[in-house]
Amino acid sequence: MSDTAFQQALRHYDDGTAERAELKLLTKELLNRLVAKAPGHAVEVRIPPYGAVQCIEGPRHTRGTPGAVIEMPPELWIEVALGRTSWADARMSGKLRASGERTDLTALLPLTNS
Repeated sequence: MSDTAFQQALRHYDDGTAERAELKLLTKELLNRLVAKAPGHAVEVRIPPYGAVQCIEGPRHTRGTPGAVIEMPPELWIEVALGRTSWADARMSGKLRASGERTDLTALLPLTNS
């Protein structure tokens, strides 16, 4: 994905005009950045309805629900991934569900290119 497309989608998100396709683009790109920063298969991060990835080194699950799962809505993921909302604040919002080991992403955030 081009950085130009990401930046344009982010501008639309910031001004409140992002469409579904732009939310999907932002969600997927930020999930890809998370995997690049913390490759592995110990934690599954789910951002319904746009994507799910496995990341962070550790035990790999092969069937069923993984032992470590993080799930949140796309808008919260974008805010957390960009460092606009802290992990702690996201947890306190009640919109982020995290269970299992290694489900605190604080040390990996934000996922910006800088």
